[in-house]
Amino acid sequence: MVNRDRISWNKILISVFFFLSAGFCEIGGGYLVWLWLREDMSWILGVLGGFVLFTYGIIPTFQPHHFHRIYSAYGGIFIVMALLWGWVIQGIRPDMFDIIGAIISLIGVMIIFYMPRKNKLISSERK
Repeated sequence: MVNRDRISWNKILISVFFFLSAGFCEIGGGYLVWLWLREDMSWILGVLGGFVLFTYGIIPTFQPHHFHRIYSAYGGIFIVMALLWGWVIQGIRPDMFDIIGAIISLIGVMIIFYMPRKNKLISSERK
């Protein structure tokens, strides 16, 4: 039983790694494009941001779940990461409503992505 629990935790940690990597690429790439277009910085930032956003599109394909669940759960992760980005990079501290919304979104992530389901196979695994 311990071995089974360890595998589950490993899978969760791997999925969290992919969520965080995708979030960093989406927010970071979007921020680079923002700097180019809104802050009149070099077009090179826009190109780099586009490449990082393209990378963001690839990362979720490594998640072993259905597309709709990955992107639904990622939405909650994105909310939290965007608030943290604003706090750390832009110095805008989240208020009480930001924090409440982030907690609610993480509860949604846990329900959508990590709750056991009858049919765990993704479409590419079905024969």
